[in-house]
Amino acid sequence: MIIDTLNNLEKYISVNPLFAVVADFIKENDLSALEPGKHVIKGDEVFVNIQVAKGKTVEEAVLETHQVMTDIQVPISAKETYGYTPASELPEGGYDAEKDMALFPGEKPLCHVTCQQGMFAIFFPQDGHAPCISQEKEIKKAIFKVKN
Repeated sequence: MIIDTLNNLEKYISVNPLFAVVADFIKENDLSALEPGKHVIKGDEVFVNIQVAKGKTVEEAVLETHQVMTDIQVPISAKETYGYTPASELPEGGYDAEKDMALFPGEKPLCHVTCQQGMFAIFFPQDGHAPCISQEKEIKKAIFKVKN
């Protein structure tokens, strides 16, 4: 997991060269003006889901992992908190290959981190994360999906 400001996203291109595509997209587009839904950026390698999600309590948020794609999550309308647990600490099973997602209801995160607007969180396949924790009823966010 990486948490930082959007101004520093380019510093992480060495981790995955496709992060450069995301950094360029963010520079060239106003994320708050994008309509909800999937926006293809580079074929099946990089896309962004603009989502208006229901804010959840710590107890309501569910840990998830992905195997094929890395998430770069960017809160747009309000700060967002994420639960975190290393995937190695989560039980096996439940992976849906079509959705590239495993959900872990009932598992409690080991810790929580909060991103303010202007920040991002990168969740790799080894990072269990519980998104959308917010005191706001709805939060608009960008979830960039980047092929590993």
